Amino acid sequence: MSENHHTEHVPQWKKEEVEAIKELIKEYPLFGVVGIGGIPAKQLQKMRRDLQGTAVLKVARNTLTKRALDESDDDIKQMEEYIDVQTALVFTEQNPFKLYKLLENSKSPSPIKAGAIAPNDIIVEAGPTSFPPGPIIGEMQGAGIPAAIDGGKVVIKETKAVAKEGEVVSQKLAAMLTRLEIYPMEVGLDLRAVLESGSVFEPEVLAIDEDRYFTDFTLAAQQAFNLSVNAAYPTAESISTLISKAVTESRNLGINATVLEPEIMDALLGKAQSQMLSVASSASSNNEEAVDEELKEALGAAASAATAAPAVAEETVEEQEEEPEEEEEESGMAGLGALFG
Repeated sequence: MSENHHTEHVPQWKKEEVEAIKELIKEYPLFGVVGIGGIPAKQLQKMRRDLQGTAVLKVARNTLTKRALDESDDDIKQMEEYIDVQTALVFTEQNPFKLYKLLENSKSPSPIKAGAIAPNDIIVEAGPTSFPPGPIIGEMQGAGIPAAIDGGKVVIKETKAVAKEGEVVSQKLAAMLTRLEIYPMEVGLDLRAVLESGSVFEPEVLAIDEDRYFTDFTLAAQQAFNLSVNAAYPTAESISTLISKAVTESRNLGINATVLEPEIMDALLGKAQSQMLSVASSASSNNEEAVDEELKEALGAAASAATAAPAVAEETVEEQEEEPEEEEEESGMAGLGALFG
């Protein structure tokens, strides 16, 4: 009894395609699996050109891509589960977060097609349109858009959600949204997963809110600075503030404890003068003869100065109002500079 042996013939171009993918995997430290569904060929070619110098986009049949992954190291084989309909591979030397951001920024708005699922609530805003009165009114109303004529133009009377997230978009609504230049879809390379050094990163991990993180870093720097100052912990960033604070506190202590030091003698003499005038004023109010003419003149001069002081103080406050803000801003920028280099 004879046996028939059937050998599967694999075309050479398929072998070369598999080898090309394997070489790219070896060449780059990072690669990702991206979805390319719904992207017109012309737009896909533009995306490929835009990525030049930063990343390499490789489009191949899923069967060939899976074979290349299966013939690679074990940690690479785990990326097979992300191979689905209309898939491509992207190779780069960027880190996963930069790659995710790059691909997200490359996405662009696109019209929605009839029968497509609304990716989110589709809102039509109230306001005038560029359409003249005519059959367009009925077409818009038939699509669920509240339209009317106002001032010789077609207007949308109220803001309305014409389709909820997850709903199927009708032919009428899809056509009208396109005419209104409302593009609910977002077309681009949809990153499914990235492999780097054996670790798989999915979009949920890579979607970083940079503004929030920057705010958190800024707040942390401010709190660390305040803690350093309040705990008297000297650092390069806080030492100037700590020295200024120590000088102020030691000066106040010297004045309140009446420590006779050259640096505070002017403040001590001023304090003594003020206390002397206060005693003289109290004595004079009880008995005018209790103080001599020199003291009376001094009390009169002090009273005149006190009357004029509020106006002068107000002008000084107005002149200095902006200074703390400038100092605070400069201090904040200096803190950020020290934090981020």
